Amino acid sequence: MNARADHDFDHPRRPPAQRLGAILWPSFFGAGVATMVLFAFVDPIALAGISFPGLEISRQAGYTIAFLGFWLGFASACTFTWLLLRPRSRFHR
Repeated sequence: MNARADHDFDHPRRPPAQRLGAILWPSFFGAGVATMVLFAFVDPIALAGISFPGLEISRQAGYTIAFLGFWLGFASACTFTWLLLRPRSRFHR
């Protein structure tokens, strides 16, 4: 196979569910691990007192807020990785 034939090959598009799963599943797993590591060393009540001293945040709300924040951060990183790994043929039509 020559180099020109490799360049012309267009990779098939993945179904939307597979693309979303490739972004959301690793970010969910990463957020879970990051949340466990954070709260192994920091109490959510103490963290709420430092971060938002005027708000009354329960322990469960602290866990939830941290998890969702980590999930959003990891999902954005996975999305950028997915965008960078797309084949060149998607951009040069």
